[in-house]
Amino acid sequence: MKLELNKNLNIFIGNNAQGKTNILEAIYLLSTGNSHRTNIVSEMTNWQKDKFYIQSKLHKKDQKFKIEVLVEGRKKDIKINSNNLKRISDLLGYLNVVIFSPEDLELVKGSPSKRRKFINLEISQINSYYHHNLQEYNQVLKQRNNLLKEIRERNSSKDMLAVWNQQLIELGSKVIIKRLKTLEKLSILARLMHRKITNGLETLELIYDSSLNLDDKDYDLEKIKDQFDYKLNNNQQKEINRGVTCYGPHRDDIILKVNDIEIRKFGSQGQQRTAALALKLAELEFMKSEIGEYPILLLDDVFSELDNRRQKHLLKVIMNKIQTFITSTKIDKLDKLKANKNIYKVTEGKVVRVSDNG
Repeated sequence: MKLELNKNLNIFIGNNAQGKTNILEAIYLLSTGNSHRTNIVSEMTNWQKDKFYIQSKLHKKDQKFKIEVLVEGRKKDIKINSNNLKRISDLLGYLNVVIFSPEDLELVKGSPSKRRKFINLEISQINSYYHHNLQEYNQVLKQRNNLLKEIRERNSSKDMLAVWNQQLIELGSKVIIKRLKTLEKLSILARLMHRKITNGLETLELIYDSSLNLDDKDYDLEKIKDQFDYKLNNNQQKEINRGVTCYGPHRDDIILKVNDIEIRKFGSQGQQRTAALALKLAELEFMKSEIGEYPILLLDDVFSELDNRRQKHLLKVIMNKIQTFITSTKIDKLDKLKANKNIYKVTEGKVVRVSDNG
């Protein structure tokens, strides 16, 4: 299947379970090397097949790229301009995307891991060093947790803990300070977006909630390292008893407040949806400010979750300036949009264009 895509708006209409989301998943895979819905490679493949291949021709500023992804069994091969990538992380930055789906409402009301994933992907797409540093941190964390379990269960020596502590502190502090600086910029943009959506009646605030009990405005790397060291040394027996590392960026969270009320706990569903939308729109503007152009926006059936006011605001922001891919079960008002667009019908995995540019 080959698709000629509109540089502005691409709308995919079809009933549930027809393959609309697969199109967005393919674009996301070309961007990050992973699926947005699963970490298991085999789950991306049609159950009747054992492999799949995706190719994209990308025009970015004055450059052209060909991105290829071949998934066969558990193996994943990725190429840029016919050159094999050694690491999946080398793909990050070529094709930047922001995805918004009904599941992203969990970004506000879900577990801290969802908000950590949000900030990690946001930074990784524009900063490959952060992604590499985060991967190293997770490896050290895994080794340290294994050692804590050995000490607890086999009464092993504690001597090696100091070695892992030093590495964890060095890598983790860099992760934290990058998150703090990024969140400061995102917070300003999200607050502006949120006030526009609510006609200035509500104010959104993003606060970095550190397990190290840091001030969310504290950008001093050495101070973060000292506090990290203090937490690990003063809670060593607690961590041994639990067999896990209780402090560090893997335990941190982002608190969202509207008019000083934490909306994860006390916000209405409408407030939570507005905050999630504001975060996604802020994500677009942040990436534009960092890399000089907007990322591709993937909207997976979100119009069924947003009321008319939020729909209008979303469309106003993206119209004619952000390449956008929308999936929906109903055409509703989308076909009447006065925008350069392509509309496609998706049936049992087959995609047919059903309209000219509007």
